[in-house]
Amino acid sequence: MATSLLRVPPPQELLRPLAVPERLLLGPGPSNVPSRIQAAGGRQILGHMHPEVLQVMDEIKAGIQYAFQTQNQLTLAISGSGHCAMEAALSNLLEPGDAVLVAVNGIWGQRAADIARRLGANVYELLKPPGKYFTPQDIEQGLVQHKPLVLFITHGESSTGVLQPLERLGELCHRHGCLLLVDAVASLGGAPIFMDQQEIDVLYSGSQKVLNAPPGSAPISFSERAREKLMRRKTKPPSFYLDMGWLANYWGCDGEPRRYHHTAPINSFFSLREGLAMLAELGLESSWERHQANCTRLCQGLLDLGLELFVKEEKARLPTITTVRVPEGYNWKDITAFLMDNHGMEIAGGLGPTVGKVLRIGLMGCNSTSANVDRVLRALQDALNRCHRSRL
Repeated sequence: MATSLLRVPPPQELLRPLAVPERLLLGPGPSNVPSRIQAAGGRQILGHMHPEVLQVMDEIKAGIQYAFQTQNQLTLAISGSGHCAMEAALSNLLEPGDAVLVAVNGIWGQRAADIARRLGANVYELLKPPGKYFTPQDIEQGLVQHKPLVLFITHGESSTGVLQPLERLGELCHRHGCLLLVDAVASLGGAPIFMDQQEIDVLYSGSQKVLNAPPGSAPISFSERAREKLMRRKTKPPSFYLDMGWLANYWGCDGEPRRYHHTAPINSFFSLREGLAMLAELGLESSWERHQANCTRLCQGLLDLGLELFVKEEKARLPTITTVRVPEGYNWKDITAFLMDNHGMEIAGGLGPTVGKVLRIGLMGCNSTSANVDRVLRALQDALNRCHRSRL
């Protein structure tokens, strides 16, 4: 019999029902998914070239244009996470030998520099300590010194909790013949960003933060300046999957009949569509105000607990992810484990340059509520009282 040829038996764990616990995700992402978005993702699948799916893609594009505040035609969602959008932006903009200036004040600048080096670009780094941001003077000095074709900077640095001011940066870049590339994965919908008005050339984000959709789709947009640079490339982008020429066609951005490029994650697009719809219904300004108000409430509560905020300047604090120094005498792992085990709640430790130094608390989208602020503060108070083993 055919079964006699099998040497690997069915895994017992797959013969049991799937078990997923209920948890309040107040880390740096992903966020909890509202029932409306869960329901959208659970709809029956359609073909990736069906007209109904192409219509959903058009609606996603309009939603991204609203969230980004842009009229760019080359606007779409990458079939992948925020990392995938970062790689798409860099691999389409850069060719071997191109000069790129990367503003590094946390892990996302480090990652961008790593990707750019793999692409064969000449990478120059502009450095700030974690918890600090770049001034226009810092940026202009780097532009004058290195003469890059692209500047990469992170708007919401989720590893450190810094919100990077973007005013004047686009104008500075264009004055020096440079394109401005901005990572807004952790900030989109939670802090003001105006792609066209701020003269941002490439902007990208992710689905799993303020938009409250599952991870796996990533909004991205290219200005006309950036699109022209894509068209002037001497070589094809190194990734076929992330080739913006193909993706622009599949998303109906080039005015040509749509052609098959890849089988898109249809149900992820359904979820992203609903996340963007919920943001549009609430309104960007209301969303920004809600995130700022709850961040301010959280920061005051943390100070009342005797904790120290990692980002000193209030205006530089990312409204979606708050960083607090690990209190002296405690092990951050004990605190995060205590909240998970005793309160069914996730907060996170540091990432990259902040590992072991901070706790990160995320309040994003539907999770950004005053009730969740009170819950996490009570849980932290409980942890500080009961995690005695971690005292030095």
